[in-house]
Amino acid sequence: KPDSKVTKEEAKESGREPYVLPMPPPNVTGRLHMGHAIFVALQDVLARFHRMRGRPVLWLPGTDHAGIATQLQVEKALIAEGTTREEVGRETFLERVWEYKEEQGGHITRQLRSLGASADWSRERFTMDEDNCNSVTEAFVRFHEKGLVYRGEYMVNWA
Repeated sequence: KPDSKVTKEEAKESGREPYVLPMPPPNVTGRLHMGHAIFVALQDVLARFHRMRGRPVLWLPGTDHAGIATQLQVEKALIAEGTTREEVGRETFLERVWEYKEEQGGHITRQLRSLGASADWSRERFTMDEDNCNSVTEAFVRFHEKGLVYRGEYMVNWA
């Protein structure tokens, strides 16, 4: 079995603790740059090191939706066509965003693969996949129920 297909229980029974390494997701619409190359090199070294020591390794790849960057590119295309997102409406705009993701997405993961990144590409994820969205919703509901997430009357700086 490939490392990523070994269950946690199977790994513990064999005495080999799994090593799990989630790939920080690059933007789906992006292209590879030196920052990506360095993180891939470092994570690949870690994944290969632990494999050589006999541990099952899951290096989980994925891409981020890059919401603001994607919206900007789709809006530029609409302006070039003589219209705006407001004029086309929400549904049509969302369709165009998903079309853009299908056209432009995947470049960066192809580039990462060509570098030889030994991630488990069969399990590649996208931040807007239904399972991911459901997991995030579930996590926030649980945090809210525990009082860890709440609304306040103040600014939050995300930068």
